[in-house]
Amino acid sequence: MGQIDPEFRALPLRQLADAALQRARDLGAEHADFRLERVRSETLSLYDARLEGSMDADDLGYAVRVVKGGTWGFAAGSELTPEAAVKVAEQAVRVAEVSAPINREPIELAPEPVHSDLTWVSPYEIDPFSVPAAEKVALLAEWSAGLLKGADHASARLLQVKEQKFYADSAGTSTTQQRVRVHPELNVMKASATGFDDMSTIAPPVGRGYEYLTGSHWDWAAELAQLPELLAEKLAAPSVEAGDHDLVIHPSNLWLTIHESIGHATELDRALGYEAAYAGTSFATFDQLNSLVYGSPVMNVTGDRTVEHGLATVGFDDEGVAGQSFDIVKDGVLVGYQLDRRMALLKGFGRSNGCAFADSPGHTPIQRMANVSLKPAENGPSTDELVSRVERGLYIVGDKSWSIDMQRYNFQFTGQRAYRIVDGALAGQVRDFAYQATTTDFWGSMEAVGGPQTYVLGGAFNCGKGQPGQVAPVSHGCPTALFRGVRILNTVQEGGK
Repeated sequence: MGQIDPEFRALPLRQLADAALQRARDLGAEHADFRLERVRSETLSLYDARLEGSMDADDLGYAVRVVKGGTWGFAAGSELTPEAAVKVAEQAVRVAEVSAPINREPIELAPEPVHSDLTWVSPYEIDPFSVPAAEKVALLAEWSAGLLKGADHASARLLQVKEQKFYADSAGTSTTQQRVRVHPELNVMKASATGFDDMSTIAPPVGRGYEYLTGSHWDWAAELAQLPELLAEKLAAPSVEAGDHDLVIHPSNLWLTIHESIGHATELDRALGYEAAYAGTSFATFDQLNSLVYGSPVMNVTGDRTVEHGLATVGFDDEGVAGQSFDIVKDGVLVGYQLDRRMALLKGFGRSNGCAFADSPGHTPIQRMANVSLKPAENGPSTDELVSRVERGLYIVGDKSWSIDMQRYNFQFTGQRAYRIVDGALAGQVRDFAYQATTTDFWGSMEAVGGPQTYVLGGAFNCGKGQPGQVAPVSHGCPTALFRGVRILNTVQEGGK
């Protein structure tokens, strides 16, 4: 477990917060919170084993958010003096006062226990920012050179983020947190007589440190050795036969379907119509809570801000709410939503489940996704056992492109690889495939989920939401799963119509 950097601890965190919060109180704010954060990010990009670009960004600042007269006010600054913090608080209050005449809904926040002077650090062993960039580039170049032995081109990228936050509010909560996350991506490209294609590693981004690249957490040597060969097989593969197929879907593909059709659809602000400007609202409206049949009885989905190494895992969210785990779908029925403090009280939930997040000190917190995951079956089947249950179908591995409508209902997903299943055995790759369904039909067709041994925590760094847009990291765990009678498109044939 890492420790919060001494240089962040040395910042005048408490002095700035005390000055800002006291000024907000003096000006009549019913609620005020102060959030100071430093977000450092580094990206290294290589093409054909040569460094193509690097980016090192460091964002340090703070924000004051208030509720005055039942209206939000928000302002941000970067000058680290108590006098400047007071001015930011005054600006936030002024924003609330100016906005009050057009505010149609008084803002009230669900109560949360006070968390005083608590510290939380995500679990990691090696701070990636402590490793010299030259050392990281050398490792990526070595991996890329190996890939080039079996491919025409290879790209490599390493994304790294360290996020440090201090939060305090007028109720007395104060927390300090540090999160580290990394995402290595390697891709091979090859041309043949049948065309051109590419293929990437299926290693997920994780809430770990640099040890993810050098330790035993992922078998990089095995995956990289296979990647050019898998791509060559795909280039020589026949085109998929369109029609209804049974599907066995690996977690490296299914995580993205979960993200788009469950994760976004069960954000309560979307379900209530408050979030519509960025990618729409949701078919899973609030009147269907505890009655909507989302999927088959083997479908159990949780939202979790506490899972180890999750990208959306926190000790406390950006409203001072402790991280929690909660049910979203139970035995196939919608039973919960992702909440922030305002939405929780608005619809009678009593307490937020900790889903407020801002991606920078200059942005206000909005309701964001927890680690939304499909539970495996205790003592459930292996991937091989699930494949053995299929007479005619496909086994899909790795995410690729996706499309979903503004209500999170009609969708189409592709993948990196698909293997024909014939009489319970894999029978080689096919190309040009996509699976298409509605959300409830798809999850309703899920006959079985694999056991814990098939479970993988996937995810992404860049989930987008809000206007102005914000990005958030989020993980989605799932086992391998079996679906019956899903429509498969041949994308070449469909594209030619």
